[in-house]
Amino acid sequence: MTQPDCFHCGEPVPNDSPYQVTLDDVRHPLCCPGCEAVSHAIIHGGLESYYKFRTELPPRPELSEEELAELQVYDSPELLQEFVHQDEHGMAETTLAIDGITCAACAWLIEHQIDHLDGVERTAVNLSSQRATLRWDINKLPFSKLLQEFKTIGYAAQPWQADEQQEKLQQEHKMAIRRLIVAAIGSMQAMMFGIALEAGVLENFMQREFVVLFQWLSFLVTTPVVLYSSWPFFISAARELKHRRLNMDVSISLAIGLGYGASVWGLIFDVGELHFYAVSMFAFFLLFGRYIEMRTRHKIGSGGNALDELLPQAALILNEQQQEEYVPSRQLRPGDRILIKPGHTLPVDGFILEGQSSINEATMTGEYLPVARYPGQEVLAGTQNIDSPLVVEVSKIGQEVRLASIARLSDRAQAEKPRIATLANQVAQYFVATLLVVATSVLIAWLFIDPSRAFWITVSVLVVTCPCALALATPTALAVANATLGRQGVLITRGHVLEGLAKATHIIFDKTGTLTEGRLELKETLWLADPQDPRQEQITALAAALESQSEHPIAQAFMGFREEGIKAEGIQALTGQGLTGRIKGLTYRLGRADFAAPESALQPPQGEGQWLLFADEQQPLCWFRLSDHLRPDTQAVLKELARQNIQVELLSGDQEGAVASIAQELGIERYQAGATPEKKLERLKELQNQGHQVIMVGDGINDVPVLAGAQVSIALGNATDLAKTSADTLLLSSRLLRISQAIDKARKTHRIIAQNLTLSLVYNLLALPAAALGLVPPWLAALGMTTSSLLVVLNALRLRDRGNAQRLSDTPSDDSPIQEVSA
Repeated sequence: MTQPDCFHCGEPVPNDSPYQVTLDDVRHPLCCPGCEAVSHAIIHGGLESYYKFRTELPPRPELSEEELAELQVYDSPELLQEFVHQDEHGMAETTLAIDGITCAACAWLIEHQIDHLDGVERTAVNLSSQRATLRWDINKLPFSKLLQEFKTIGYAAQPWQADEQQEKLQQEHKMAIRRLIVAAIGSMQAMMFGIALEAGVLENFMQREFVVLFQWLSFLVTTPVVLYSSWPFFISAARELKHRRLNMDVSISLAIGLGYGASVWGLIFDVGELHFYAVSMFAFFLLFGRYIEMRTRHKIGSGGNALDELLPQAALILNEQQQEEYVPSRQLRPGDRILIKPGHTLPVDGFILEGQSSINEATMTGEYLPVARYPGQEVLAGTQNIDSPLVVEVSKIGQEVRLASIARLSDRAQAEKPRIATLANQVAQYFVATLLVVATSVLIAWLFIDPSRAFWITVSVLVVTCPCALALATPTALAVANATLGRQGVLITRGHVLEGLAKATHIIFDKTGTLTEGRLELKETLWLADPQDPRQEQITALAAALESQSEHPIAQAFMGFREEGIKAEGIQALTGQGLTGRIKGLTYRLGRADFAAPESALQPPQGEGQWLLFADEQQPLCWFRLSDHLRPDTQAVLKELARQNIQVELLSGDQEGAVASIAQELGIERYQAGATPEKKLERLKELQNQGHQVIMVGDGINDVPVLAGAQVSIALGNATDLAKTSADTLLLSSRLLRISQAIDKARKTHRIIAQNLTLSLVYNLLALPAAALGLVPPWLAALGMTTSSLLVVLNALRLRDRGNAQRLSDTPSDDSPIQEVSA
């Protein structure tokens, strides 16, 4: 018997398909719920003539040659080795991430459609994770053809492969689920038996043999909870005791172990009370709280698989004949030319050679509004082209791209613990030690008062005062705050930043490239030397040659005046003063007047902007006037800092006129012009000696000493590499408002941590006397301990984003090209 075709789409109908449609009293088979829904909609809408008069079945959507070429990249040995596992018989297995799955019908359709392909042995779709696991004969069906079939039926599929960290998190999650399920089933069964036994119900209606049977059944269902579900508590406690340390798992292990052991003893020798249900419920509540905490930690702190998810696996390379060819992204090398079409994501860092377009940099900076990018500007891996095609020259690949650098900096921040977190861990250790002493004292006291209750009251004391909430109070809040700020474009690279921001009293800004955009322009040239000097016509080219190797914003003002035949040798930069070098045998200096021509005693001309003196060994040659512009949100951030009662100072190495005009425009009362790195550091130390907590914001090499010395240092996204590596925090966008937002978030984090610590301590102070007086049974103690831990986690989650409104309401800025972050 031949397999029927679907009445609606013409695809083969599975033998067990229950789907059908009735037209003119005739039932027609259908292949899937999607076709059933569409066909019923057509008929019930009075459009049944569609089926009567159609001359052919609807064609399957065909992929374009470009789409087919892009998919064929996945047949390359490099990608097959990474994404597909093959055995010696040619059978292949892979896991695909599927976009567009919305319901069980989608999963059913995919499984049945793919299973019908020649060579496919098994397809299993996980609806919750939106992934499909396949096993097929790769000799009959190439990997690219398999992906093509997914696209043909309307679902975009791409290889999914977890990195090492993601695999570790997944394994931890699976194991936690298994232990929690065992504990849940065991505790429910043990509670059913135990409460009835404790209430005396069974003794009134059953013979003694059946009562003993139920007691042994309680033992059987509790034993897996103790030996399997609770095993990590015992391992952790043993490890800590081996190193002569105490943690919360010590008291947990004592409570579970002693409670279980005493119940087993009572069961075997028929003495005392049995509390198997209390032990299993305690383990379940504790595991449930740990599971919620683990899920929160994974969600807010895991960066697993970030590079694989953000970066495309294929790239469109341009060869010497300008022909387009898809290649695996990992084969790209610096100097290659690639074509980035609208809607495509950049796989590497590079510079635009041809074209101009808008780039969505939300993955890098947290800014949701696209920014314009032009030839010569840098574009970053993980960002998306919006408008027009771009030809990009590859500059950095692999672990050198800025996205990888950000991941390394984030890992460094997560590895460092702030002082308050270290203090909380120390308090938890002392708390456990005190708890053990108190529990021993309670045991001794109740041995005199009522020996039959002494043991279980001691267990309740151990359970109810377990310092889980105390240990979770600080790290959970810090993790949520760090993740939230990271999504807003504030990358914290040191563990102490949030604490420092919360306590800050002063903030010091550099001027050029910080409060201003850092895009200086040459506005005026004022000649000082002999009018007949032939160098007058090339004076800007001479200055540009000196600045050719500098990353300072001043160098950008001279970039467009460079000439091929004029090059400088032996260039030396004196931080905060200027540059010197030799051009065609003559030594030139460019910078401050007291550096370029110290014997001339010249003063800069009056007027807006920054004046630089250019001189040779004999005489001053000319003045250059450079002008900069304030960042669009500079005024707004200063108002916010004033609201936060933070004193603002401006320290700049620029000349008095330029610094004074900026300070006056912004209303900054405390400023200093001509500030060398030594003077900036001196002022910083002066403030710190007075007991102030200082934030330093800068972007240049001359800011490195003071960045390193401040309690919290912040570098902008377009800062020099050295400034970035010296800073504790990076603003991935150019919006200064992120600083005040970070301070608000840090202060709120500080309040949340204080609330969590207070909540956990108050709970323990109230619960301990109640448990010691015998008012709290073991099961209620377990419930109270878990509830306090969950309250701490939920309170920390208040630090999450309120949504996108805050981001979109910020003043937009014209972002400048963002440079690499070095870890």
